[in-house]
Amino acid sequence: MQQPLAFLLRPKSLEDMVWQDDIRKNIQSFLQKWQIPSMIFRGSPWCGKTTLANILSKTLQAEFFELSGVKSKKEDLNKILELANQHKAYGKKTILFLDEIHRRNKAQQDSLLPFVESGLITLIGATTENPSFTINNALLSRCKVIVFQPLTQDNIIQFFLQNKDKIKQHFPQVALTDEIIDFIAGLSNGDLRNAINILESSMMISSDWKLNQDIIMQAFGKPMYYDRDGDEHYNIIS
Repeated sequence: MQQPLAFLLRPKSLEDMVWQDDIRKNIQSFLQKWQIPSMIFRGSPWCGKTTLANILSKTLQAEFFELSGVKSKKEDLNKILELANQHKAYGKKTILFLDEIHRRNKAQQDSLLPFVESGLITLIGATTENPSFTINNALLSRCKVIVFQPLTQDNIIQFFLQNKDKIKQHFPQVALTDEIIDFIAGLSNGDLRNAINILESSMMISSDWKLNQDIIMQAFGKPMYYDRDGDEHYNIIS
């Protein structure tokens, strides 16, 4: 079974991330010392928070665990802490990526404090909210806050251009023109995952492997309407 295009195109190194230049430079200064502080990543969905956390764990050759701030339970955290103690005995770091950390209550956030302070785990919390209002002060004071900027249309275009060869390997029959890339990037509303999914869906529904705006809009799922003069328009407002 063929893997999703978004999975295949996920950046695997800092150099692969064609956005957030200021963040990349900041992170590189930490990596020069072969360590990172506990951090809070704040940003909109699909701006690279999880991707960067994965890249950091691989770069540092650390064990990586991901928990949901909504679904995970105390038992899940305890299992990770037990494994982290085992890894520490062998000199290996443990990174805990806690998605939607703002959804955990005060007591749940406080429970992380001793393990962050001792260095047993390096915490990377991801949130779409302002951490000043949603993260306990005690925990926030022990983490560096990294703010991710929304992706621009140019960021998404650059990403597609940089990964054109990989896309070609996945869909060798498709000619991916600059005009098609620009059109898809314009529809994505700054959501890179959405842009990739639109591209993949367009390729799947095209009968002759040729892409055009009609096919892309069909994949995008927004209807076309006609104005009073009978001219065609695409309803691309979410």
